[in-house]
Formats: sequence, C-alpha cells, structure tokens
Amino acid sequence: MRQRPKVAFICVHNSCRSQIAEALGKALAADVFESYSAGTELKPRINPDAVRLIKQIYNIDMEQTQRSKLLCDIPPVDIVVTMGCNVQCPAIPCRRREDWGLDDPTDKGDNEFRQIIACIHKKIIQLKDSLR
Repeated sequence: MRQRPKVAFICVHNSCRSQIAEALGKALAADVFESYSAGTELKPRINPDAVRLIKQIYNIDMEQTQRSKLLCDIPPVDIVVTMGCNVQCPAIPCRRREDWGLDDPTDKGDNEFRQIIACIHKKIIQLKDSLR
C-alpha cells in the first residue's frame, strides 16, 4: 500500500488556523494524507473560540487530540501549507508548498471564525482531491 503524504499546516503561533486545518485534515482527508500542524512560537493553548466552534460544527474536541507544537515537534513532511502569517512564514523542507493566505480570525467574533473554518474546510477538500 502506498504511504500517505504528510502535510504540515504551519502558522507562527500554531494556535488557531493551523490547528483548525490539522483537525479538519484528520476528519475529512485521513484516507489521503496525514495532517500535522506546528509553528515557530508556542501559545499555552489552542484558541478557545476555534476549539468551541470546531466542537459545535464538527463535534471534534481539539483540546483532547491536539496541542500547540513547534516545527521540531513534527515528523519530516511532504507538503507544507502556510496559513497566511502576514509576517515571515516559517520554512521547512518539503516537496510541495502552498500558502492559503487566510486572515487570522482571533478576537474578531464568530462570523469571522465561521468564514475561516468554511474556507479551510473547502481547501482541505481541494488538497485531498489534488492528492488522489
């Protein structure tokens, strides 16, 4: 059986968009790729609004299955997806790289979060389809 590619969703703090992408990657595309997330700085916890809304929408408890991680905490990956850091995004070796250019919804309210979550959902499906 062919090994599934490893995908790293990368953001500076690994607390919001990259964590959402890891959770949705595991939920929606685990049959096609492995999902990881990491950053260059740690936050003490995953963004509580992201945790609450992912639990509400998908019934996934990110606090039970995920934690904030540094780049050195994940295995070597095949694909790197940066979230749109608006600063210098971290770089790690990979075969393919893309930037999703997503605004950080932190402190912007549920509507903004829901839009970003819907966008990440759509992009996970597109990535999955491109790797089949």
